[in-house]
Amino acid sequence: MESAVLLFHTFLLRPYVFVFLLAFLFCAQRLLGWRRTGLFFLVTWFTAFVCEFSSIRTGIPFGWYFYTNSTIDQELFIFGVPFFDSLSFSFLLYASYCLALLFLLPARATDGPAPVNVLQRSTWPAFMFHAKVRTSWPVLKLTVLFFTFIDIIIDPVALRGERWFLGKIYYYPDPGVYYGVPLANFAGWAAVGLIALSGYFVLDRRLSPASTHTEGADTVMTGNVLLGVGLYYGVLAFNLGVTFWIGEYQLGMTGLLIFLPLSALLFLRLLNRLPAPSLHPAQYPGPESNQ
Repeated sequence: MESAVLLFHTFLLRPYVFVFLLAFLFCAQRLLGWRRTGLFFLVTWFTAFVCEFSSIRTGIPFGWYFYTNSTIDQELFIFGVPFFDSLSFSFLLYASYCLALLFLLPARATDGPAPVNVLQRSTWPAFMFHAKVRTSWPVLKLTVLFFTFIDIIIDPVALRGERWFLGKIYYYPDPGVYYGVPLANFAGWAAVGLIALSGYFVLDRRLSPASTHTEGADTVMTGNVLLGVGLYYGVLAFNLGVTFWIGEYQLGMTGLLIFLPLSALLFLRLLNRLPAPSLHPAQYPGPESNQ
């Protein structure tokens, strides 16, 4: 009963986390279907939780950090880890996955009639959601990069949580060189992304097709991939907004300058101004290619 009450209080204390989580569930089920969405969430949450549980006791993989427990009577903690914290990794990894898909999914020529979906304009690439491509090594590596990349914005502003509604929930005993964040923390994020997404890819390849709209070389999923990209930029905008709101202008400008080139490449990709991957899944090797 006490855990249920604390879970309810967690919803009240961290509503923004659950808004992003609901957005993730909505976006992911459209792209992956409910079965794969559930697996994606569970694998990522469990991986993040184990890594956080380990790090606050051994320093691996995020480096040494500690929770202050200042909100332990206001929100749910599981073995010393705030429930909302490890929960956040799921929607952040999914958003990063969609951003990687946008750059790496092969595109079909759009010489036919314009699609009905407004999110799938005829001037945009028609992304082909082929199973062998979406679980390939290039997608895995680029997802991990984008996943680690967004923590460049998230962690420094979270570390200053006492200046906004997050609260002072954790600290590093040895502050790092990047606005107080140790470089080991970013290595830990890369490890979580690599382990969780690799595990999900193994499960994805073992599942039978969920439905015709999530499988096949002729399946166009441009609009649903863009929803996930929108989630990525929604989280980014939220954290940058908080950064400027608390007066950390140098940190905020650093974040803007870091993501400006990526955003420019994103728009060029959508405008068909970047070289697009061809529609040959054999060019996207992955572990399944040995089977």
